[in-house]
Amino acid sequence: MKIYFSDFFDVSPELIEEYGAFNISLLNDLPLFIDPFLLFNSKNEEYQKLHSNIINYVLFLKECSEKGVSDSLVKSLFTFSEVKQNWFGYSLSGNKGSGLGKKFAFALRDNLTNVFANFGKENISKGSHLEKLCLVDSGVGRDNISDFVTNLIKEFLLEYTQDFALKNIKIEYLKKFHVPKVSFNYQTCTWIANFYTLPIYNGDFVLLTPKDILTKDDAWINRPDILRHIDEIISSIPNEQLRAHINEYFSNLLPQNLKREVTKKEEQNALVGLIKGVPIFLDCYIRYKEDKGHKAILISREKVKDAEIIFIEQLKLFINTLTPFGFYAIEGKSYDEAMKRVLYLKQVIENNDGYRLFYHKGKPVHREQDLQIMFKLTWNASTFDINAEVNNGRGPVDFKISKGSTDKTLVEFKLATNSKLKNNLAKQIETYEAANRITCHNSIKVIIYFNIGQYKRVKAILKELKLENNKNIVLIDARNDNKESASNVKISNYDV
Repeated sequence: MKIYFSDFFDVSPELIEEYGAFNISLLNDLPLFIDPFLLFNSKNEEYQKLHSNIINYVLFLKECSEKGVSDSLVKSLFTFSEVKQNWFGYSLSGNKGSGLGKKFAFALRDNLTNVFANFGKENISKGSHLEKLCLVDSGVGRDNISDFVTNLIKEFLLEYTQDFALKNIKIEYLKKFHVPKVSFNYQTCTWIANFYTLPIYNGDFVLLTPKDILTKDDAWINRPDILRHIDEIISSIPNEQLRAHINEYFSNLLPQNLKREVTKKEEQNALVGLIKGVPIFLDCYIRYKEDKGHKAILISREKVKDAEIIFIEQLKLFINTLTPFGFYAIEGKSYDEAMKRVLYLKQVIENNDGYRLFYHKGKPVHREQDLQIMFKLTWNASTFDINAEVNNGRGPVDFKISKGSTDKTLVEFKLATNSKLKNNLAKQIETYEAANRITCHNSIKVIIYFNIGQYKRVKAILKELKLENNKNIVLIDARNDNKESASNVKISNYDV
C-alpha cells in the first residue's frame, strides 16, 4: 500500500534520509511544522539568511502599515494560500488548510502599528522573531505563523525539492510547474512567479522539507511556555529594577488573599494583563529562550524522530499486521465494512501486539488528533469514500464512510481520557445522524483505553447513559500491562 513519498516516487527511504528530508505521507497531513527559531538559531548560513528574509518582509509590512495601506494592497501583500504541497499541518482530511486570509491579514496590519510597534527595534533580545506575533491575543495564532513562514521560504523549498527530484526521481514522475508567489521584488512591491521541475501527485506538485527545521506540537517560542517558566523568566532579567517591576506587576494582577491555589485561568488572565501593561516583558521572554536556544535543536530533533517512529516505522508494521487479517479486502455495505474493520483493529491491537503502535518510550498516545491520523492512514486503500473531520456546521466527526449518497456510516475514534467523552457519547453522533439523514444503526463509536482506570471510567459513563450493551460502541484495550508474549506476529523489534 502506498502511503509515503518514497512509495509514490519509487525512491528508497534511506536516500531521502541521507538528503536530510522528511519522508512525508501523501495521504494525509502529518502534525509537523517549520519552526522559525530553528532557522534563526542554526549554524547553517542559508537558514540564517532565510530567517533574515522573513524578518525583512515583516518589517516591510510594518512600514506599509505605518504609512497606511489600502484594503486591496493588504490582500496582495498580507494574504497567502496555504503551501499544502509540503503535506504538514493539522488537517485530518488530505492536505487542505485555510491559509492566511483576510482575518490574519488585517490583524497583522493592525498589530504591527500598535501591539508590536517596536518590532525590528528590540534591544533586549538578540534579534527579531516572527513568533512574537502569536504571544498575545492578537488574531495571529500558531497555525498562522507556520503558514506564513512556509510561504516566505517557499523558494528555498522549491529549489530543495527540485534538486533532489532531478537527481533521484524518474522523469515520468516529474512535471514542470509554474509556481506563483515565489520571491518578492521590493522595487516593484510585487510577488514573482517561477518555473520548477517537481514530483507530481494528483495533478499537483509535492515539496520536501529538511527535517532539521521541523518540530511538532509547539514552536520553541510559544505562549503556553511562558506560564510554565514565568518565575525563571523573571529571575533571568539582568536589570534589577525592571525585574522587580515585572514581578510586582504580575503579582498584583493575581487574585490576592485566597485560601486556595490560583487557577490556571487566573494565571492566564494575569499574563495577558502583564503583556499589555509591560510589553517589554515579551522581549525578556524571547531573550530567555534565545539563551537556551541550543536545547531547541535537541528537542525538535527528538520530536521529529518520535513522529517518524509513530507515523512511519510503527504504522508500516501495523499495516503489515492488518493485511493477513483481510482488513483491506472487505466489501459490502458501509456499516458492515466499517464494523468489520473496527473489529479487526480491535483483534490486532488486543491480541497481536498492535497496541505497540500507540506507545513510544513507554508512554501512550496522548493527543486524540494523532490517534485519528493513525487510523486515517490505516483505513486507506478502500473502495469506499473515507472523509475525515467531516463538519456539517455542528462540529467535526472523525470519519464518514460512504458509497454513493445513501450508504453512509459515521465512525468516531476517541481516547478514554477525553474530558467530553460523556457528552460526545450522549449527543454528538446522534446530531450527525440527523444532519446526514442516517439511521441510528449507521454510526460506530470506538474508544481506546490505556489503563484499568480509564476502562472503569468508560464503563461507568456507559452504565450511566444506559449504553452498556450498545453494539455500536466498541472498546479497544491498548494496555501494555496485561499483554502476554503469546502473539503470533511481532509488531516491532525495537523498544517503543
